[in-house]
Amino acid sequence: MVPADRRLRVEPGATLADTAAAVRDALPADDFTCVVGGDCGIELAPVQAALERHGDRLAVVWFDAHPDMNTPETSPSGAFHGMILRALQGEGPAGLTAAPALRPAQVALAGARSIDPGEAEHIARHGIGGPETVPADAVVYVHVDLDVLDGIASVCYPEPGGLGEQELLDAVAALAAAHEIAGIGITEYAPADPADEAMLRRLVPALVRACAG
Repeated sequence: MVPADRRLRVEPGATLADTAAAVRDALPADDFTCVVGGDCGIELAPVQAALERHGDRLAVVWFDAHPDMNTPETSPSGAFHGMILRALQGEGPAGLTAAPALRPAQVALAGARSIDPGEAEHIARHGIGGPETVPADAVVYVHVDLDVLDGIASVCYPEPGGLGEQELLDAVAALAAAHEIAGIGITEYAPADPADEAMLRRLVPALVRACAG
């Protein structure tokens, strides 16, 4: 899917901040980027880089069963991958918070259905909506946590009632047809079922092709 001379592997660092810095060093300066990571926390560097390039024109569409908008104070688990989208909005653990940060108006949620109270309060207070709220002239970064899919077992935190394979692809393709795509992140794959692997071998390249244009 990606030519060997354009594919980079980033080894995890001793801390999350070290890993984020290594990812940042690996990113191209001004090109479409596909990032694949173990969990959603890997998105800190690529989204921040896209924000620095595109400024207020950037919109982040977050396809995820969870909004990932907890803070250290509201998080039931204390896991950073449940705080990453809030950290990208400027509220998060020291050393893992974006600056400059996304405004809440630059964020759209898709497929979210397991929402903690602190996240619900933040979403309601800022009126964060879905992909239909993305401005016509926006440049879009697409985040896909595979737990957005319905019936997938090969994720750490599956939630019922998600999107179907074709439904997700159609939604991402619609964004790509209407907007320049800055990049796509695909996260949270935890191999557990050969049927999931077969499905993802179809879906993931199709998502990337749709975004890369």
